[in-house]
Amino acid sequence: MILPVSKRMAAVKPSPTGAVLALAAELRAAGRDIISLGAGEPDFDTPPHIQDAAIEAIRGGQTRYTPTDGTAELKTAIQAKFARENQLEYELSQIVVTSGAKQALFNLCLGLLGPGDEAIIPAPYWVSYPDMVRLAEADPIVIDTGIEQEFKITPDRLESAISDKTRLLILNSPSNPTGVSYTRAELEKLGAVLERHPDIVVLSDDIYEHIHWAEEPFTSFATACPALRGRTVTTNGVSKAYAMTGWRIGYAAGPQELITAMITIQSQSTTNPCSVSQAAAVAALNGDQTCVRDMTAAYKERHDYIVGALNQFDGIECRPGEGTFYAFARIEKLLNARGMASDVEFVELLLNKADLACVPGSAFGAPGHVRLSFACSMEMLEESVRRIKRALMA
Repeated sequence: MILPVSKRMAAVKPSPTGAVLALAAELRAAGRDIISLGAGEPDFDTPPHIQDAAIEAIRGGQTRYTPTDGTAELKTAIQAKFARENQLEYELSQIVVTSGAKQALFNLCLGLLGPGDEAIIPAPYWVSYPDMVRLAEADPIVIDTGIEQEFKITPDRLESAISDKTRLLILNSPSNPTGVSYTRAELEKLGAVLERHPDIVVLSDDIYEHIHWAEEPFTSFATACPALRGRTVTTNGVSKAYAMTGWRIGYAAGPQELITAMITIQSQSTTNPCSVSQAAAVAALNGDQTCVRDMTAAYKERHDYIVGALNQFDGIECRPGEGTFYAFARIEKLLNARGMASDVEFVELLLNKADLACVPGSAFGAPGHVRLSFACSMEMLEESVRRIKRALMA
């Protein structure tokens, strides 16, 4: 007997990055020496002062339910963070703490979108954006960008994609998977388009804000476009910058009515984020930020190495990024030269011939590309480059 599932599940796929991680783990368990460049996860340990705050919270009895939208201490730390780093002022009632930034994104899609609505998503995109929109029974409208456009949406392309059904624009800067970051001037130009369309909400996914090394400082969309702050939801979290992926703490700030809807959804799903993780996140946001700068410096060194190495291969072109810990390489010429049908076939070649796991660009809406995470040691990156050479010589 086959049990039925909901109709909406027909349009939703499991996370491709999760599938790569699961396959790599399975092959390792079978005895193969797999290097995985698929994970978007820092290889650093959570800094000691953050760990200590969690231990103190456990010993202090902070192991019970918290308010659905997060503890007052953490929301106050988030409020101070926005004011200090982004020049954005929010009331505590305009902030929600979530079980990872992914839950904040999902709650917004579910709270804002419905059947017949459209959400504009520039590609390459993070793998979960389109499926979150589909789970809200709305339609993702993908705008393709390319390396020639620096993987960025332009005002003209944005204007042409807007319809009377558009309810949401999703922007991720610095971007997973490309590493590109919008400048303040570029955000202002996009904002000028959106000012003519008052029904559109902007989701500004700032999760890689601190893993950023462009000459121009990071600018959040709401900071660049204050006139649109009343319809911008900014999401962020502690997972990437503080090496706290498993702690599952994200947050969002924005218009009261949308944040209230997100809190209501959360009250019927996870109830509240982990209490101990919230105490750790307070220490992360309020504490010494040297750890973030040190980790980002390491990512930049790795970035420079892997981008340079990839560009040495015939048929591979990799644009330098301004942040994150991903290299996103165009491999169309290589595929054509080797008679390969797709980027998936190339990824399979690396896995089968070189025990190297990465993610095909098609998972991010960009066929003919591949994403490699450099959230690993320099030694592992150097070995990965040797394995790519070996696979291409096979």
